Amino acid sequence: MAVFTEVTFEEAARFVEPLGVGTLTGLRGITAGIENTNYFVTTERGEFVLTLFERLSLEQLPFYLRLMQHLARKGIPVPEPRADVQGEILFTLKGKPAALVDKLLGGHQLAPDLHHCEQVGSMLARMHLAGQDFALFQPNLRGLAWWTETVPVVLPYLDDEQRNLLGDELAYQQSLAASPAHAALPRGPIHADLFRDNVMFAPADLPAEDASVQGLPGRERLSGLFDFYFAGVDTFLFDIAVCLNDWCIDLESGRLVEERAAAFVQAYAHVRALTTGEQRLLPAMLRAAAFRFWLSRLWDFYLPRDAAMLKAHDPGHFERVLRERINRPWHPAF
Repeated sequence: MAVFTEVTFEEAARFVEPLGVGTLTGLRGITAGIENTNYFVTTERGEFVLTLFERLSLEQLPFYLRLMQHLARKGIPVPEPRADVQGEILFTLKGKPAALVDKLLGGHQLAPDLHHCEQVGSMLARMHLAGQDFALFQPNLRGLAWWTETVPVVLPYLDDEQRNLLGDELAYQQSLAASPAHAALPRGPIHADLFRDNVMFAPADLPAEDASVQGLPGRERLSGLFDFYFAGVDTFLFDIAVCLNDWCIDLESGRLVEERAAAFVQAYAHVRALTTGEQRLLPAMLRAAAFRFWLSRLWDFYLPRDAAMLKAHDPGHFERVLRERINRPWHPAF
């Protein structure tokens, strides 16, 4: 969410005018992230987020935006896209696809405890169930096909040990993806990027629009999920693994914190029970999730794009996570 495309106050005011949100009063660039241009937008009627899509095409974007709209209408706390009088939610600004979505309440929890992990696990399961009747289809664009295409691009920048690890893990994941066990995994629309900075928590005494979104007395409650622009149809297990690799680890070592991981999986399974195949393949999928983000961070680090406010993530973090998942496979206990 760096600023790649500069938008003036006047340009933003013209953009929001037909969307029924009132007159623009404030505009501020968002520095976090590395994929799209984002601005906080303030109007007479509330706060919103304006996104200009730097890599995604007009053909790809309806899947993401309509999925967010679908989930919001199913009671999942996600930013709902704002529509014009014709019901359109995807527009163009500065020659880029663009959309305006509601701004969520609350803030990030970057040091989660069991309570936070349980809430995310439960909400992820609710989201998976709510998306099962979503009509549009788009594959996970950062899945196996992208891995196979991107590994040769980053290999020249790595040392021999890293090249061997990347190549060996790609071969392992290709074999896994071709297996009957993988084909049998439940699937549907997934978030695919539900890190700590893509979830919001609000004080427990702040009223929730959805009465089912509640925290424990005196504790924070989950108030929203956002940044669906890596979403696609893939295995639910991959989404679970992405979350476990961020919410339930020691950030310095990459090691899984088993107490948090168990709480997350149990909360998820209370809403949507895991199949036997999902339980068996979770260690392999934890490797897949670590591999995906190591690869994408290598790509962003060594082949960066220009941006007014760009902060590339450290690729070494997910290299450590991948090595941990290979050396210490983890199965949940039910």
